[in-house]
Amino acid sequence: MTETTSLVPEKIAQRIHLVRGQKIMLDADLAALYKVETRTLVQAVKRNLRRFPQDFMFQLTDEEWGALRSQFVTSKGRGGRRYAPYAFTEHGALMLSSVLGSSTAADVGIMVVRTFVQLREMLSTHKELAAKLDALERKVGSHDQAIAGLIDAIRQLMAPPIQSKRPIGFIQPKGKPAK
Repeated sequence: MTETTSLVPEKIAQRIHLVRGQKIMLDADLAALYKVETRTLVQAVKRNLRRFPQDFMFQLTDEEWGALRSQFVTSKGRGGRRYAPYAFTEHGALMLSSVLGSSTAADVGIMVVRTFVQLREMLSTHKELAAKLDALERKVGSHDQAIAGLIDAIRQLMAPPIQSKRPIGFIQPKGKPAK
């Protein structure tokens, strides 16, 4: 079993983040998967910028990088990055494997794309489930109103009759003898 086949989609999926409404991977995470230094990966991208339009790759803003870094719980001490990382979409990660050109890069690129596809399938399944739950909730909600109406009607029938102050039947007026 080679090292690239030991990459499970869960390990790759843990490195996928949501930024600007897109699922992305950071340059350092991709460099680790492709087994190259981050600066080597960035240099390869800069030599081939034409292959990386904005929908394939973009650089994070300081705010976006700060928000992601707070999720990682990393120190802000000496060392580390001097610039915000590059973010690669699914297509950018695939293009990156072709730019790097090694067999490891090709194998990892395939695994990364498969992971993105699995995440997309899981998301669509969750959307379908959410839609079904919404429909069920609407249906039950309308039934709840009907059931509540029935319960109110039953309670009205079960309530004791209201006593009238006047007795029912013929009453002899006072002072007149009965014949």
